Amino acid sequence: LAMNMNEIKEMPPVELQAKCRELRAELFNLNLQESIGTLEKPHRIAGLRKDIARVETALSAKKKKAVSA
Repeated sequence: LAMNMNEIKEMPPVELQAKCRELRAELFNLNLQESIGTLEKPHRIAGLRKDIARVETALSAKKKKAVSA
C-alpha cells in the first residue's frame, strides 16, 4: 500500500512519527521473514523503504517550517 506525498503532507507531525514507527516495525518483520526464507513478496521491502523515506522527508520539512516560522 504505497502512500502518496499528498496524503503524507496532510498528516500532523505526531501522526507522521507514529506512521514512521509502524513502517519501520513492518520493515523489520519483512527483513526477518526474508532472512529465514518465508518472505512471499520481496518487492514489499523496497516499497516500504520508499514509504519510510517519504514520511521522513515530510517530517523534516514540517520541522524546518516550524523552526523558521
